[in-house]
Amino acid sequence: MSRQSLNLPGRLDTLTDHQRDILNQFKSYLKELSKDNQEKIAAGATVPAFTQTITDSDDENAPPFIFDSVRHHDHLLLRFLRARKFDLTNSLKMFLDYETWRATFNGQGVDVIVKNWEFPEMPIISTYYPRFYHKTDKVGRPLYIELLGIMNLDQILAVSTLDRCLIQHVVEYEKLVNYRLPACSDAAGYRIEQSCTIIDLKGVSLSNFSRCFSFVQKVSAVAQNYYPEMLGRMFIVNAPMLFTAVWQLVKPLLDEVTVNKISILGSSYTKNLLEVIDENNLPTMFGGKSTNTNDIGPWNDGTVDGYPKIEYEQLLDGYGLEKGPKAKTTL
Repeated sequence: MSRQSLNLPGRLDTLTDHQRDILNQFKSYLKELSKDNQEKIAAGATVPAFTQTITDSDDENAPPFIFDSVRHHDHLLLRFLRARKFDLTNSLKMFLDYETWRATFNGQGVDVIVKNWEFPEMPIISTYYPRFYHKTDKVGRPLYIELLGIMNLDQILAVSTLDRCLIQHVVEYEKLVNYRLPACSDAAGYRIEQSCTIIDLKGVSLSNFSRCFSFVQKVSAVAQNYYPEMLGRMFIVNAPMLFTAVWQLVKPLLDEVTVNKISILGSSYTKNLLEVIDENNLPTMFGGKSTNTNDIGPWNDGTVDGYPKIEYEQLLDGYGLEKGPKAKTTL
């Protein structure tokens, strides 16, 4: 592609002077907090996690915040700043709450879970709750597809738990951030930080959706609170009339930026999808020419130097995709 970036607002190459000043203040605060915590630790003091008034955390198991120049890079910090419209106080609170959650999630922390996670029930769950990444859209964002309309909660609960399914979502978010998006960035020649999503509601019933809604809410909360600003576009297709009516009520409650990213479509959606996704990358089920629904893209199709990465592709072994479904496992 000839373009050098997506030229989106609030990114390093498009920051206003005011936004850059807020970013610098943000980093300065975090570094000072980290320095203070390190000095207290060196003195042998017990440092309650994030005791600053901008957070609500009372989790005594969370370690004190320590700034990591590699992990806490500007692109990460800017996601939280954009999510809170560059309000410094609100952005700091959101970010430190994220750090607490990350360190304590499921009693182990996200990094430990990702390193050791196994999900052998994946083959069965994929049948009753199909979701997968498949190629990219026209600007290089990974395409994420979820067939929510055929989600069968009873079959899922027969082999797993909703808690385990939520953990699996977190593991996939981590894989998106650390594996898929960097590969897509290398393929595009500029930084890709967001995905393009298709949610298919075909076959959904009001009774089934209401049962699944609680789980969908939990997944959405994780995305909204801990992986902000990662949605580039979303198409909700085969939306029944009732869903469309509810959307009209919800839409005024959302900010304009979010609303403009989401398109609610009925059964005539292919033209809209093809405006954003090349027909060779769009699965045939949506009117494209891609004849499979494999997890494939710049991260593992051999088109980008350095990919695929064994440590991420080997996650498939832990998903039981090569050995077939195993017995039910619980937390």
